[in-house]
Amino acid sequence: MSQIHIRPAQPADLGPITEIYRDAVLHGTATYEIDPPDQEEMTRRFHAITTGGFPYIVGELDGTVIGYAYASYFRTRPAYWWTVEDSIYIAPEAKGKGLGKALLRQLVVDCTALGFRQFIAVIGDGHDNSASVRLHARAGFKHSGTIKGSGFKHGRWLDTVLMQLDMNGGSQTLPGRPPLKGSAGT
Repeated sequence: MSQIHIRPAQPADLGPITEIYRDAVLHGTATYEIDPPDQEEMTRRFHAITTGGFPYIVGELDGTVIGYAYASYFRTRPAYWWTVEDSIYIAPEAKGKGLGKALLRQLVVDCTALGFRQFIAVIGDGHDNSASVRLHARAGFKHSGTIKGSGFKHGRWLDTVLMQLDMNGGSQTLPGRPPLKGSAGT
């Protein structure tokens, strides 16, 4: 039986990553992007995230990339330097097989090790029964709010759900040096 393998993403993975995201943009509501970016733009985004020191990982099955995830600053202003946001995208044929859970688990491990304090999930088309809301809840994320009608895609208004996970003491203790300090703009 084949097993899913999680590993750091490499530039050679950008073809499948671009295709996975293209499908999400064209057919899904997890992202509010309307026009899928080309591989050149996805490469630019990849390098911006990875050169900043953030985790960017892929899940593969039998050597084929079937999903990817990364963390990046929730916002880039200095007061947010302890807070990250996740992005997870799965190929249509790989949904429901536990890949999202494996990718999210690894992101939490990686971001905890880097010293971040808060992990935010900004979930497009969020509702109680959405796969992403259920995934994040099972990982310990708590509902933080809903922004009603914040996106319009595929002919309908979509709500955005915010979920949050405390890491490394969350807001209960004073932070030390910001993780990845200086890698973000102000």
